[in-house]
Amino acid sequence: MNQSLTTQEGSKLANRSRTSRVFEWFDERTGINKLLGKALDEPIPGGVRFAYIFGSGLLFLFISQVITGVFLAIYYVPSADHAHTTVAYITKEVTAGSFLRSLHSYGSSAVVVVLLLHVLQTFVYGSYKGRRELLWIAGCVLFALMAGMAFTGYLLPWDQKAYFATAVGTNIASEVPLVGEGIKRLMRGGADMGTLTLSRFFVAHVFLIPSVIFFFVAIHIYLFRKAGAAGPISEDPIAPKQKAESFYPRQLLMDLVFSLLLITALSVFSWLVPAELGPKANPSDTQFLPRPEWYYRPMFHWLKFWQGSQSFIGIIVIPTIVIVLFVGLPFIDRKLERRPWKRPVGVIVFALVFLSFVTLGVLSYRDDRRNPAVAAQIAKQRKETEEFMRTPFEPETASSSLAAANIALADPLAAQGKTIFEAQSCNSCHGDGGIGTPAGAKLIGVGAKMSPDQLITVLRQPTAKMAEGGMTPLKWKDDDMKAVVAYLRSLK
Repeated sequence: MNQSLTTQEGSKLANRSRTSRVFEWFDERTGINKLLGKALDEPIPGGVRFAYIFGSGLLFLFISQVITGVFLAIYYVPSADHAHTTVAYITKEVTAGSFLRSLHSYGSSAVVVVLLLHVLQTFVYGSYKGRRELLWIAGCVLFALMAGMAFTGYLLPWDQKAYFATAVGTNIASEVPLVGEGIKRLMRGGADMGTLTLSRFFVAHVFLIPSVIFFFVAIHIYLFRKAGAAGPISEDPIAPKQKAESFYPRQLLMDLVFSLLLITALSVFSWLVPAELGPKANPSDTQFLPRPEWYYRPMFHWLKFWQGSQSFIGIIVIPTIVIVLFVGLPFIDRKLERRPWKRPVGVIVFALVFLSFVTLGVLSYRDDRRNPAVAAQIAKQRKETEEFMRTPFEPETASSSLAAANIALADPLAAQGKTIFEAQSCNSCHGDGGIGTPAGAKLIGVGAKMSPDQLITVLRQPTAKMAEGGMTPLKWKDDDMKAVVAYLRSLK
C-alpha cells in the first residue's frame, strides 16, 4: 500500500518536473515569466475596485468583435450585387450564422455602452489628471475609432436601413467647408453609393480602422502603465500615498467575471432576439425613412434644428467646439483635485452635455411615435423586415448576368461600362445584366431602339416618365458615359 502511494507521488512529481522543464525552456527563450509578472503585478493605489473593470471589458468586447467579424468575412462579398445575398445566407442558412451575426451586431452596441461607462468612470474619478494628458488623448482617439467602426460596419448588410442611413451620414460629411464634397465622394467612391462604396467601407471596417485601434490600444496600455493607476478619488494622482494592491489576483478576477457576464448576456440576447436583416437596398425608394442606430440618434435629432444656411453651425461649428473641449479636458482642468464635489463647474458641464445627448435621443424616438405618417411608414418598414426574415433564402441566379458578361468580354469598352454600371449600383434598380426589376425598367434591347447619342441624352437628362420612376440625371465624365452606353448596346 505504502509502496503504491510512493509510486503515485513519484509519478506526479515526475510529471510536474517535466512541465516545469518545458516552461523553463520556453521562458529562457521568450521571457514570458517576466512579462506576465509585469502585466499582473501592476500596483493599484487604494486597492482593487469594481469601478476599474470597464477597460478590460472593452478590450474583451473588441477581441470578441474581431473573432465574430472574421467568421462573417468568410462568407461576405463586398459588392452591391452580392453583399445582401451573402448576409442573408449567413442569417438563414449557415449553422449558427444568425447567432454569430447577432453577437457581432449587438456587440457593437455593447462596446458603446461599456465605452461610455469607462469615460464616465474616468471623468468622475478624475483619472485624467496628473500627467495623464496623453493617456486621455489616446482614449479619445479610440473613442472616435470605435464610432468609425460602428459607422463603416452599418452599411455592409446592404439592406434598406443600412443604405439610406449611410446615405444620410455621407451627406453630412459634404457640409464640411471647401473639402466636404471631396470627402463625400472619397467615402462613396463617386457621386452615388454602390459597389465602390461597399468595398471602401469594408476595407475601412475590416483592415484600416482595426489596425489603428490595435496600435492605439498598445499606446493606451503603455501610457497607462507609465502613469500608473490613478486609484480612488481621494488619492494624489502624481504621488499616491495609499497602500497599493496588486492587479493579480483580485482585480483580474473581477475583470474576468465582468467579461464573462458580458458575453453571457450578449449570447442570451442574441439567441432570443436575432439581429434583423431587411430587404435589399433599393436606391429608387423615395418613401423609405432612414433611422440610425440608437447611439447615433442624438446627433440625428440634433441635425433637425439646423437646416439651410444654419446647418454649418450645427453640423460643424458646435460639434467641433465640444470635441476640442472634450479632448483638451486635462489641459483645461489642471488642478490635482479629483473629488467631484470639489470641481463643480466641470462636473455640471459634463452632466449637462451627457443629459443633452440622452434627451435628444429620447426626443427622436418620441417624435417618430407622435407623427402619424412617420409612425405608419416606420411600422410598414418593420413589417417588410419581418416578412423578409420569415421568407426562405433565395440563391442568386446569374444566368442573365453571365450572358451580359460574355458579351462585354468581347468589347473592352463595354466591359468598362459594365464595371461602371455595377459600381454606381445601376443594377440595384435595373437588375443584373439589365433584366429589369419592379424598381427599374428592363434595359435589354434598349440599344436597338436608340442611337448612342440618344442614349447619352436621356442619361444626362431623363424624360418625365423616367424621372417619375426615380431616375436622376447622370453627371458622369464623357468617357464613362460612352463606356456605359457601349455596355447598354451590348444587352440584347
